[in-house]
Amino acid sequence: MARRCELTGKGVRSGHLVSHANNRTKRVFRPNLQRVSLASDVLGARVSLRISMHALRSIDRVGGLDPFLLKAKDDLLSERALRLKRQIAKKQAAQVTQPG
Repeated sequence: MARRCELTGKGVRSGHLVSHANNRTKRVFRPNLQRVSLASDVLGARVSLRISMHALRSIDRVGGLDPFLLKAKDDLLSERALRLKRQIAKKQAAQVTQPG
């Protein structure tokens, strides 16, 4: 399993650890990934995703998983998240066209 956030595409970055004597050694910066179960209001189900904590804060700020996914760019999302986004958009469109 890749170390990549399913919603934001955040992944492993590399850089240097610089000492006081300015010696540089390679190191990696890993995103804080957690397996989180989020509720989708439109689908009426819970979805388990492996996301960064930065993405979780963004979801809370936007107002939930559904608005976040509908606003997100497709090239950043994983296959599972993209499939979920399409399901949400399809179900929302069906609710709008249904009378009453």
